[in-house]
Amino acid sequence: MGLIGLLALGAPGAHERDADLLHAFVGLDRPHVSGRVNLVAHLTDPVPYALAGLAMTGVALLRGLRWRAAAVAGLLVVTGAATQVAKHLLAEPRFEAWLGTQQIGDNAWPSGHATAAMTLALCAVLVAPPAWRLVVALAGGAFAAGVGYALLVLAWHFPSDVLGGFLMAAMWTALAVALLRVVEDPSLQAAETGPVGPRSRLGVAVAGAGATVAGLVGLAVLAVESDASAERSTLALGALVIAALAGALSAGAARAA
Repeated sequence: MGLIGLLALGAPGAHERDADLLHAFVGLDRPHVSGRVNLVAHLTDPVPYALAGLAMTGVALLRGLRWRAAAVAGLLVVTGAATQVAKHLLAEPRFEAWLGTQQIGDNAWPSGHATAAMTLALCAVLVAPPAWRLVVALAGGAFAAGVGYALLVLAWHFPSDVLGGFLMAAMWTALAVALLRVVEDPSLQAAETGPVGPRSRLGVAVAGAGATVAGLVGLAVLAVESDASAERSTLALGALVIAALAGALSAGAARAA
């Protein structure tokens, strides 16, 4: 996360590549798809974010996982707060002439919406029953990738902002998992642990790859419907990086849970 921030905010060459990727995504924005893209981008607004978080907390409590419920509640607040602090401490103008009057704000890194999307995805994995965990990881990774794509198509953020948001959520979730391993009842941990072995590892790999593919399919549908003439190789590279990171983080959470 720190490396991405340094490159995005302090390396002109990296920012130029960042802007090229954004330009490719913005080329997908067309009137007949704009409404759906806006809908996806707003799925992590405060109200739906809070409702989804409350639902996950409730699932954890119903399953008798009080510490995981507390971890989810804490993550919902801490990841957002940490993102806002980082935004203001690292505010940096990144002017692009082609954006005209729709410049991305100075305090856009990391993306709060991307942080929220990945936080929801990872929290869902933490509270999911073992039998459903890989499916939830696949859906969560695809959801996070979809929100990331929407933010770029609408030019709310640069691609590096989305990656930074994903990693911000992952960093705090990793710390929460480390704490859970200390405070949770060992018998509950045993009940939450699936079979460890080649088959389990294969399942995690499939979940990560599936989330990546799902994210790419969603972008492909958008690209076909919008008939965009954006730089296809640049778009494909940016889409792959975002989907792969979302898939890897969600699959990693499934393995850690």
